[in-house]
Amino acid sequence: MGEDKFILSLDEGTTSARAIVFDRESNVRGIGQYEFPQHYPRPGWVEHRPDEIWEAQMRAIRTALERAGIGPEQIAAIGITNQRETTIVWDRETGRPVYNAIVWQCRRTAEMVEEIKREYGDVIKEKTGLVPDAYFSASKLKWLLDNVPGLREKAERGEVLFGTVDTFLIYRLTGEHVTDYSNASRTMLFNIKRLDWDDELLEIFEIPEGILPEVRESSEVYGYTKRELLGSEIPVSGDAGDQQAALFGQAAFEAGMVKATYGTGNFILANTGKTVRYSDNLLTTIAWGLNGKVTYALEGSVFITGAAVQWLRDGIRIIKSAGETEELARKLESNEGVYFVPAFVGLGAPYWDQFARGLIIGITRGTGREHLARATLEAIAYLTRDVIEEMERLVGVKELRVDGGATANDFLMEFQANILGKPVIRPVVKETTALGAAYLAGLAVDYWGGMEEIRDLWKAERIFEPKMDAETRERLYRGWREAVKRALGWAKVTGT
Repeated sequence: MGEDKFILSLDEGTTSARAIVFDRESNVRGIGQYEFPQHYPRPGWVEHRPDEIWEAQMRAIRTALERAGIGPEQIAAIGITNQRETTIVWDRETGRPVYNAIVWQCRRTAEMVEEIKREYGDVIKEKTGLVPDAYFSASKLKWLLDNVPGLREKAERGEVLFGTVDTFLIYRLTGEHVTDYSNASRTMLFNIKRLDWDDELLEIFEIPEGILPEVRESSEVYGYTKRELLGSEIPVSGDAGDQQAALFGQAAFEAGMVKATYGTGNFILANTGKTVRYSDNLLTTIAWGLNGKVTYALEGSVFITGAAVQWLRDGIRIIKSAGETEELARKLESNEGVYFVPAFVGLGAPYWDQFARGLIIGITRGTGREHLARATLEAIAYLTRDVIEEMERLVGVKELRVDGGATANDFLMEFQANILGKPVIRPVVKETTALGAAYLAGLAVDYWGGMEEIRDLWKAERIFEPKMDAETRERLYRGWREAVKRALGWAKVTGT
């Protein structure tokens, strides 16, 4: 393949659509990014307009190509990564959505899921690896079929199609109705052992199988872009949910390799290889399907991490920018007994307590804004360790590969290594989610020679080695666990 070819990655997120052009050495050659509106029709409801996602994504593609200084004929392949679980139903003939996309954050089906969970919770966990929750696609799809007039009848007649955002984009680009194993495993309808849509789950959620996409590997040619869209027929050949794509982009190909993405919240994934491993407090998910094999992962979601830093800036206004937290934290030798549990919306993995609330403890008259800044950064590291402690019971964890905005904070990365007692590795290329989708797409068309070549492309920018002695580490972590205990269930105590 000629040297002037590139890979285009579409990174479709919750608030914006991005397109990134990568070259053969994994360098970013051009980026386009456009936000799209969030719609909140009722409290707790979150929607997107699929056409607004599509328009933002197409604009992002054009901008990325322009900034890279290349034409569409120079794109060897397209990879897609996406906000997971978000649910879209569209007309088979026209491709037009029949209703807004119901976003992964939307809680409209929470009561429905609680009822289903009481009777079928264990069945769902065993087959899908997921804890039944409104987060996943199944209940959102059932809601659409039950509430959009005439939609269930259309679905029974095969006139409409369902997909997560990756499927919608692939359909619009190529006309093919497909998804990959990683996205299918987030629907709560897919049997992760049998690798097929599950008849019993479809019956529980009253979903006609005919509207579901074909499930394919994460790296294969699904179809070619329609010439009228980009002026060229480009293979679309990579697809993975955002967190799984980040794991792949970190070249975490062996069992026991772990990545953490530091964003508004933290997502921690551990590769468990070919083995399906279950944990009461973590999700089991498919990482990717490749070369006739499926790789599994354990996933822990921490709801509030970077959002706690935003609260320091926008809520109590003790900082002007996120970067200030490092300077403030370094003014102190230790946290001096101050802990901050940022349970603004409850606590996710491994606690799963929706009634937990935020808590700052250990305050004295001498406590100042530097203590709060340090305690906030430390909380991010503690919450990440909480998840990794659970993972370590099932897979041996040697190191943590990190990505996301907060990894620029050296104090946080140093403290993360110290509190884990393990090296924390920050890569040269920070765009690991988009890079993972690019790698998957490129492998399918032999742009890269194989996994070994990708492993060699991954480079560490900095390795943070733990320097804290074990006694101090465990004393600080015990303090954290005690602080969390006091935050658990607080909304029940206060009735708020």
